[in-house]
Amino acid sequence: MALVFLRTTIIFFTLLLVMRLMGKSQIGEMQPFELVITLLIAELACIPMADSSVPLLYGIVSIVAIFILHQIVWLLDLWFKPMKTVVCGKPSLVITKEGIDSYQLRQNNLDVADLIESMRGAGYFNLDDVYYGLYEANGKFSALAKEQLTPTLPVLLVDSGKPDEKNARIAGLTVDKIKEFTAEQGCKLKNVLVMTVDSNGRVYFQPKGKPYKILNMQVSGQW
Repeated sequence: MALVFLRTTIIFFTLLLVMRLMGKSQIGEMQPFELVITLLIAELACIPMADSSVPLLYGIVSIVAIFILHQIVWLLDLWFKPMKTVVCGKPSLVITKEGIDSYQLRQNNLDVADLIESMRGAGYFNLDDVYYGLYEANGKFSALAKEQLTPTLPVLLVDSGKPDEKNARIAGLTVDKIKEFTAEQGCKLKNVLVMTVDSNGRVYFQPKGKPYKILNMQVSGQW
């Protein structure tokens, strides 16, 4: 028991030292390669702590090796700028002044619902509340907000050509009513990238490959 305690203590202080040397990004928002390194270090630390048959030195050497690899990647990033894009990726501009960039969403394995969730997490509840929105390389959503935000909570009616029947009921609408509305805009339902509506009937409407429009429609739901 005392041996396990001693081994754990040594690994703990080794990890503490290595994580401090790796810098503040390991404690805050991590880049993808830093997350991988952190997970590897955690796994390597568990082995000598849980299995006393594994020499303690093996665990320490493995952790130090990961630290050295981290420093090599960091130096390459400083000296060779394209390395940052290769290892960490680059920001993706998913919202422009014309609306949502569906290509960038697909590149990041996201859909409109994911984008709306990220926006709400950042304090923006309407898709047109921002001029520009992007996902940073570490996955964090950032935005250049408009001077005045719309103080309403819209519901998502259409996501990539697919209607949301539950949200339609919340708004007091039917799928047929949504199809009729999109037809009035000269667009088939399957060609609608996104359509939201708030309790005032304010509609954010964007066909695939085209700029968004702000329209109005009659809703009977209250939320």
